Amino acid sequence: MSNSAPKPSRPRPGPWPPVPEASPMPPSSWAKKTGFRPKFSGETNASDSGQIALPPPRPPREPEPDLEAGRVRSQPKAANGETAPAPVAKPAAPSGGKDQTVVVKRRKESDGGSKNAGHGPNGQAAAVPAEPNSQPRRAARSEEVVDVLPNSNDDDGYVGRNLHMKYELRDTPGLVPIGLYGFQHYLSILGSIILIPLVIVPAMGGTYEDTANVVSTVLFVSGVTTLLQTSFGSRLPLIQGPSFVYLAPALAIINSPEFQGLNGNNFKHIMKELQGAVIIGSAFQAILGYTGLMSLFLRLINPVVVSPTIAAVGLSFYSYGFPLVGTCLEIGAVQILLVIAFSLYLRKISVFGHRVFLIYAVPLGLAITWATAFLLTEAGVYNYKGCDTNVPASNIISDHCRKHVSRMKHCRVDTSHALNSSPWFRFPYPLQWGTPVFHWKMAIVMCVVSIISSVDSVGSYHASSLLVASRPPTPGVVSRGIGLEGLSSILAGLWGTGTGSTSLTENVHTIAVTKMGSRRAVELGACLLIVLSLVGKVGGFLASIPQVMVAALLCFMWAMLAALGLSNLRYSEAGSSRNIIIVGLSLFFSLSIPAYFQQYGISPNSNSSVPSYFQPYIVASHGPFRSKYGGMNYVLNTLFSLHMVIAFLVAVILDNTVPGSHQERGVYVWSEREVAKREPAVAKDYELPFRIGRVFRWVKWVGL
Repeated sequence: MSNSAPKPSRPRPGPWPPVPEASPMPPSSWAKKTGFRPKFSGETNASDSGQIALPPPRPPREPEPDLEAGRVRSQPKAANGETAPAPVAKPAAPSGGKDQTVVVKRRKESDGGSKNAGHGPNGQAAAVPAEPNSQPRRAARSEEVVDVLPNSNDDDGYVGRNLHMKYELRDTPGLVPIGLYGFQHYLSILGSIILIPLVIVPAMGGTYEDTANVVSTVLFVSGVTTLLQTSFGSRLPLIQGPSFVYLAPALAIINSPEFQGLNGNNFKHIMKELQGAVIIGSAFQAILGYTGLMSLFLRLINPVVVSPTIAAVGLSFYSYGFPLVGTCLEIGAVQILLVIAFSLYLRKISVFGHRVFLIYAVPLGLAITWATAFLLTEAGVYNYKGCDTNVPASNIISDHCRKHVSRMKHCRVDTSHALNSSPWFRFPYPLQWGTPVFHWKMAIVMCVVSIISSVDSVGSYHASSLLVASRPPTPGVVSRGIGLEGLSSILAGLWGTGTGSTSLTENVHTIAVTKMGSRRAVELGACLLIVLSLVGKVGGFLASIPQVMVAALLCFMWAMLAALGLSNLRYSEAGSSRNIIIVGLSLFFSLSIPAYFQQYGISPNSNSSVPSYFQPYIVASHGPFRSKYGGMNYVLNTLFSLHMVIAFLVAVILDNTVPGSHQERGVYVWSEREVAKREPAVAKDYELPFRIGRVFRWVKWVGL
């Protein structure tokens, strides 16, 4: 009878896995090992068995960032800009009815959302909602998405476009707002457009009038090429202009040995050489884009490649920046401190809803410093008895004047006569400096530089599309944009700007800060730029900026460029040892290898007619490659002395040979062509206007 007695009932097991108690293990690491997806907002959590387990109430605590992802994300965003759709939770087990089903809202179909297009934050496949009768699959380590805190109101991050952008890509709020925002957009990025001519024209021996003419030409070409890019290129709101990518190779060509002993008008002769090199290199870039080769090349370009390459561009000019600022420290240092104060300490101060100090840090700092230098000049601070600024330094006999000639030249603001000598109206025209001269060795250097420029533009396309567009572009749209940048650089070569024309990296920062991504605003600003280029006095005024202030602004701009390059690591796992080593090696060798080439064969006591800040760019005359083929020596010595080339080579080789998951590498995810064609929002973002796309529909590799 004892066998018939009821057995004591065992306690019913609770939900599995059990709710963990406080553990020293970081929440992110625990979540990745167990497949748990924490919801910091307090939502219910799905267990591995498909049930929903509510954890016991716990005191509120500060969320911890994902240490392996490298930062706290505002929301689970895909690598291509989509909000990663969370799995639809299964109904709760009948254990009291307290559990609730969590439903995560999807993006509207009008915004380009799609079931099969989501990707995780580091390029992994997004979780697809489970069907009613299917068992949920435990996500692999490379496929996990960890939700974090909601978006903050800080202005420094690259935030979700739909929540924070005032105007997106196709928004047209009206003529007056578009005009104001377009002017604001160009004014905030003005330094990137005008500073390069202020560096290369004096290096070529050009006069102040030549500088004013080149500045006007740059404004004209920038406006025209921006209209072309927003209409027939990538169609993203990216301003085109002379990129810093072209500055170092331009200076290397300017300081070539064959140009050192020129007599007469060196400026026009060297400019024609630059034009020929830019035209050939740009034609190579156009072929790279319009033949579809760029679509294949995109497989090698990822954030771990883009980051050190662009950062090396900014870091490579350290020899030019502060050494030139030191020639008039009371002016140059004040300029740097003002820009830092405006962009950092006063960045959250709003005037009529606009953070004027953050947006206009460069023009405000320039205006205040220029006014201060003008007052000091008029007050006679830089007047020295018996000394004349118009007398060349080589003709000064007095030791007293020789001592102060540097301060008189660099601190005074009345040494330039560009404004007075500039005409009121001047139309920039092609071949204004003469017929371009073509040399194959300089053309090869520019062809390699055009590849680096394309890498820079790929990062800009991806980052800007996350802010303003419904989805990232397709590989065909990227190829189309690169091809048009090649055509734009050909125009820059024909008009004679001294460099190529490409998408400025600073666009991404400007869009994120101004919250303005309207394509129409950028186009209207480009039209305004063309009108200003026809007023000769505008170019003369900009050419009158003292060289010390130019160097001070460049210190800030180059630092920003290096930081913007490194910010691309946010798409990858920045804390990964693999990525840390690759980026570290790329940056170190990008500084060390060019230093070896630049210092090779130079004796410590050698005297050179080239200023000290241009010494790194005369490597072609003394580099380690000294074979019987002089042209090949020139190409190799010049290329291996360019920091960005070394950074790109090291990064692209290591990133594509060292094993790593897509999430860890942060592989760029571009929209698929067939999916993009089915979604009206994506088609409206990137399709060509005036039904031109229908004519070229058969060219699948350069469009939707």
